[in-house]
This record gives sequence, C-alpha cells and structure tokens, in this order.
Amino acid sequence: MTTQAGLRRDGGERPTSRLQRSALWRLKVRLQFTGWLQYIPNAAAALVFLAVAAVGGLIGAVPLLLFWLPAGIGMVLLAILVFDLLTVRLGVCPIDLHPERADGLDAFDLMRSRRSCRSFQRRNLTDADRAELMDAVRRHTRPDRLVGSRPIRLEYVAAPITVWPTVGAHEFLVAIAPHDYDRTAIIDVGRSLEKVVIDATRMGVATCWIGPGADQRSIARHLGSRFDPERDHVVCVCAVGYRSRFEPLTTRGMELMQHRRYPLERLFFADPRFQASLPVDEPPFSSFGRCYEVCQWSPSSYNGQTTRCAAVMEQVGDRERLERFDFCAATDSRYYAPVALGIWVANWETGCEALGTPGHVAVLTPGQRGVTGAPALPRYDVSWVADRRLAT
Repeated sequence: MTTQAGLRRDGGERPTSRLQRSALWRLKVRLQFTGWLQYIPNAAAALVFLAVAAVGGLIGAVPLLLFWLPAGIGMVLLAILVFDLLTVRLGVCPIDLHPERADGLDAFDLMRSRRSCRSFQRRNLTDADRAELMDAVRRHTRPDRLVGSRPIRLEYVAAPITVWPTVGAHEFLVAIAPHDYDRTAIIDVGRSLEKVVIDATRMGVATCWIGPGADQRSIARHLGSRFDPERDHVVCVCAVGYRSRFEPLTTRGMELMQHRRYPLERLFFADPRFQASLPVDEPPFSSFGRCYEVCQWSPSSYNGQTTRCAAVMEQVGDRERLERFDFCAATDSRYYAPVALGIWVANWETGCEALGTPGHVAVLTPGQRGVTGAPALPRYDVSWVADRRLAT
C-alpha cells in the first residue's frame, strides 16, 4: 500500500520530503486525521480579524476600517466556528430528514445532480438502502462486466475510517485491486464504482470519492481479514450515507474551489494527436448530446481533470463514419488518473445507454487502433467502440 505521505498530487508515488518529516507536517496530519483541521482556517481567520480590530482600537485611527469592519468580520467568523463545532463536531443539531429518491430524473440529470458529500448524517443506511446498494456492487463488479481480466472488489465497511476532509462518514465502500499493478484493473475500479455511485444517487444516497485523504492504516485495520497486503491493494474508498445540512465552513469553501471544470474543447479532440478540438455540436458527434457534459463533470482526485478523449473516424468509400472514442490519461499517474478515466467511461456508457446508442468498451492493441506517432501523453487506455457506425 502507498501511504498518505507517499502520494503526489497527480496520484503517482513520490519520496517522502523533508517537509513531510517535520514536526509541523506531523501536526498537520494529526489534526487532519483527528477531524480538527477543518476548523483551523476559520479559527485562524477569526483571530486575525479580531487582532486587527484590537490594534485598530488602540491606534484609534479610521475607526470603520481598522476597528468596526474587522471586528464585525471576526465575530461573524467566530460565531460560524462555534456553530460548526456544535452542529458538526458535537452533533448538537436537529435530525435531518431522510432524503428522497431521484427515480424521476433521466440519466443525464441524475449524473449532473450528483455532488461529492462533505458532511454525512449520523444515521446509518436503512436495511433496504444497504441491500440495494450491495446489489449494485455485486452487479457492477461481476467478471463479465469488467474491461480487464483481473478481479476487483468493493468491500463494505461500517466503521469510522479515518478520512479527510469529509466529516461524519461511517459507512464506506473500499475499492481493492490485485496487489501486482494492473492498469486495466485500476480503470475497472473507477468504472465499476462510478456505476455504483450513479445507482446510489438515484436512491438518494450521498457519496464521496476519497483517495489520498484516506488513512491506509485505518482502512486495513477495519477491513481485518478481508485485506491481505500480499494479494490486495487499496485503490480508494467511497463514503456512502445521507447528506447532512450541516457542514464546516472550510469544507464548503473547498467545494466551491473544486467545482470548476475545463471547457469541452480542452477535453474532447478530433484527432489522436490531440491537436484539434472536437466539434461536439456537429454531426455525427452531436448525436451524443449530453454525454460530453457528464464526462466533463466527472469527479477526479484533487479535481485534476486528467482524462482526454479523441474521436476516431473510419473511411468507407467516399464517406467517413465514426468508429470509436479513445479515452486517454493526460498524466503519468499510476492510480488516480486511471481511476478518473474509468469514471469518465462509466458516465459515457451510461449516457450512451440512455440515448439508445449501442457500443462496447475494449482495450485495443496499437495494430487495432491503427495509430502511429501518437504522443506519449495523453496516454491511451481504453476505447468505446460504436456497434452501429454513424456517418458524417
């Protein structure tokens, strides 16, 4: 397993830095995994504004800007901090309502409605919801549903695994791939777990993908005999439960900062060298409608948005027909980029099924792809091959 300190921002491995061996780093990790770090920025900001107000009061110059304004901001931040500690940390709050199902949404609205949950209710999943969720797990991890040949598992854990920055999570799906690295198995983790996440969203169950924010030792401890470090590799975890209305101010701010996406022209391309953007509004590409949108808004570690897609045409006589879409990773990350790519593929497949556009996912050899001179990055991983060719 790779520890928290050994992960690069893009999900690859890195040596432990001098900073990460320092006392300050150890304090940060301790606060992070004891659940207090979420409150530190708010507390620090409140103290800074109150300190400025205190100095301004002593100076006595420009009372509005140097006293009343910072004092007001500081008191508001302090009040929010106390409210967050009471409602989130201590649980002194009204009971949240059980969320409604989203059965009335179409596939595209359902996928777009899904947002990472940073604060979960203390209540457990109902027996019915847990049974439905585990049925989805079994269905989407069947060997005949996978792209690769290596088995993957999604283990359910009902325990307070140590995670950051999500608060209140106490039920998880732990994604496990074979210990020996197999990139296609990592893609299958993202693809299968995302399909479970889509089903959970329809049920009204909130989810949060967690990669480097999960303490691997805590995961192994709670898995117990279901985890063998000689055979298994924990890729990521997904918190599941019911969304709480109460959430620390810091995590709300993190959500806003990460709720941005690249425009489609930076994600979809019309050639395997990724030089020309794909004209998604022109036929035959326009027939895929909102499939582009739900891929664009797919979750990724640190909101890295590391997946790229290239459309491939085939020449038939004097006409061109759409053959496939190639999904590629824009970084050399060994884990988080292929997981994010698998999430893209799951959303693409779900969208195509909703549109009634038949196709299948396959890993093609260089000979089957007929591509030479392609760049090292973005790196090809899998293709969605159209079962019915669409002509220009």
